[in-house]
Amino acid sequence: MAACAITHFEGGRGLNARIEEHNARLMLQQALRRRGMPTPEVPLVKHFDNSRLVKTPDLARARQMRVFSAAVTILLSLTLCFGFQHFSSIESGYRIEAEKQLRDQLREENRQLRLSEAQLTQPERIDRMARAMGLAEPQPGQIVHSSAGSGAGTPVIARVTPPKNSF
Repeated sequence: MAACAITHFEGGRGLNARIEEHNARLMLQQALRRRGMPTPEVPLVKHFDNSRLVKTPDLARARQMRVFSAAVTILLSLTLCFGFQHFSSIESGYRIEAEKQLRDQLREENRQLRLSEAQLTQPERIDRMARAMGLAEPQPGQIVHSSAGSGAGTPVIARVTPPKNSF
């Protein structure tokens, strides 16, 4: 038992060292067996004449191959159709979601614009800005309504009045 343990561990040598030593011993044994002479090789030429052989058609095997090919073609076509429909439905879903996001964004922008319009058209704000620019409220005689000068139902004809000459 102790001899086995010593042989197995080889006094602490590594596995690679033991493998290299074993390979070197095998190479030495091969060289001694050959005794320096290479193994003789004799070329043997065999002539086969297969020109007289004729393969008979196997009709059952050919039919099986046609049926198998047709089944694989149909299966592949169905798989491709299913894949195309699946991926196009996914793409449509993405497109619909993008359109919904755009719609929501446009609604929010429209709401912001309506708020801005309401803020800008406040009469108090316009009055404050007019007074800041030095404008005053119109006097009662300054306001002329376009419908007051002519009858309500009569058409108005444009007139040209020549300017007064200062000669």
